[in-house]
Amino acid sequence: MRRLLIGILTAAAMLSSCCGPKDGEYTFRLLTTNDVHGRYFDSLYVEDGTTNALTTVSWYVDSIRVAEGSENVILLDAGDCLQGDNAAYYYNYVDTLSKHLYARMVEYIGYDAVVVGNHDIETGHKVYDRLVKTMDVPLLAANAIRTDNGKAYFQEYVTLKRHGLNITIIGFTNPNIKGWLSPGLWEGMTFESLLPFAQETVDRISAKENSDVVIVAIHAGTGDGDGAVLESQGMDLFNSLRGVDFVVCAHDHRPVVHKNDSICLINAGSHCRSLGYGTVTLKVENGKVVSKTLDADLMQMDKDNVDKDMQKAFRADYEAVKAFTLKEVGELKADLRTRDAYMGMADYMNLIHTLSLGCTPAQISFAAPLTFDGFIKAGTLVYNDLFTIYPYENQLFVVSMTGKEIKDYLEYSYDMWINTIDSADDHILKIRDFPDPRTGQKNWSFVNRSYNFDSAGGLIYKVDVTKPKGERIVIESLADGTAFDESASYNVAMTSYRASGGGNIMREGAGVDTDRIAERVVAYHAEIRDILYEYLVDHKEIDPATIGDRTVIGEWSFVPADLASKAMDRDMKLMFQR
Repeated sequence: MRRLLIGILTAAAMLSSCCGPKDGEYTFRLLTTNDVHGRYFDSLYVEDGTTNALTTVSWYVDSIRVAEGSENVILLDAGDCLQGDNAAYYYNYVDTLSKHLYARMVEYIGYDAVVVGNHDIETGHKVYDRLVKTMDVPLLAANAIRTDNGKAYFQEYVTLKRHGLNITIIGFTNPNIKGWLSPGLWEGMTFESLLPFAQETVDRISAKENSDVVIVAIHAGTGDGDGAVLESQGMDLFNSLRGVDFVVCAHDHRPVVHKNDSICLINAGSHCRSLGYGTVTLKVENGKVVSKTLDADLMQMDKDNVDKDMQKAFRADYEAVKAFTLKEVGELKADLRTRDAYMGMADYMNLIHTLSLGCTPAQISFAAPLTFDGFIKAGTLVYNDLFTIYPYENQLFVVSMTGKEIKDYLEYSYDMWINTIDSADDHILKIRDFPDPRTGQKNWSFVNRSYNFDSAGGLIYKVDVTKPKGERIVIESLADGTAFDESASYNVAMTSYRASGGGNIMREGAGVDTDRIAERVVAYHAEIRDILYEYLVDHKEIDPATIGDRTVIGEWSFVPADLASKAMDRDMKLMFQR
């Protein structure tokens, strides 16, 4: 009944538009989501936990449609919808016969368009091609170009007819996909940079469609507007595009709004926490738009506001995903804590390095703690725990690097979280305190992001905390005792994020041109969470005695040991009150 009602209202709007707009004033609400990352259900599947999800989005969209009129509401998503949660994984790779859950949900909610994100491409042809064939909502990416005929692989745009006015949504995916993902995932495509391609596309399509409102939705970060970062061209477009009313951004999970008299930018953040809320009012005289006013804002969504009818409609899907989520996958022999990685060798990092070094032809591994203070309790592991151990959708790349580049990489990485100290009273960790304005109590945290604190597996080395950056790292040998040579080449396992320039460690630290990283990749492997799952299939357990094999993962420590341990103990107490 719900979908029928949406269809009736849409049809009515189209009929009313066939003769062009009548004179008067028309106000439209643009609602946006992005980076949903598989949050389809508001349940966390375990211990009755709840979260924001598409069921939350549906409640808010319905409320706005009731208040404003369905024909006056435009709803779009700016990409990264197919990865990040158990529900997405289940319908990507487990239940491949049913119509994809995401397709059914966006149809139920009544989305007008969905943009392709880089993590959507990362699912592979079988997943996103299936979506294209079966989803009634258009999937947009004008800059994903077929290599065989030069045409767009996905739909370029959609034009909505509302009150006789033409509202055009043009979609673009992230132009940096080629640097992140193995070629097999995007075979048959290439990805154009948004500058100047976006403007050329807007001019062509808006002229063809006689557009009264133009919305550019891009799965790219906001950026600084300096044109320097290929993956984050949102502000670049906000500052440069002509003939565009809204730029809808995504990718960096940063909720932000920018606006001036002629254009607005909206990034709703991620995981259904906020709803982008744009407003455009058009005045029509003699059948022509004579004035236009714009505004934009973000609406925080409360997870307790849930579409109950939607819950009922997808109950069977929820139960199927829950059963998969609670499937036992192995045994964890000891607690894993990410905080231990800041002090030296840690079981959590040993696990990640073990997984990476098990992928041929890796000799060395770079990896970082992916949550600031993550904790996985020993005992039986269920599939849901794998998302806690490894929360991101990163492929594993094996990259050729020289010994000098490896040392420079480590120098840069450790400088992200370690100070040079002279006394145990100095801060060994790069931390700062943020007084709570309500209590005045100090809360200590890292200056930099902990997911950029890479250590190395496969090496035996020391980190001298009394030395400055560039002189701290002393590499003694490979893990098996083989001499380390700065002039030699080694195969280094790292995430696709890091290899493509994430955190700037490769570019700024090692001096590697990450725009040409494909020339250095010697092997592409699956997503690391999948590698973890396969490890559990083979080994049945995660045992510190196995993942801590020094002949495989190597060993590192801070020196001088006594000075470093005293300073570290003090800072860890400040950070974690341990």
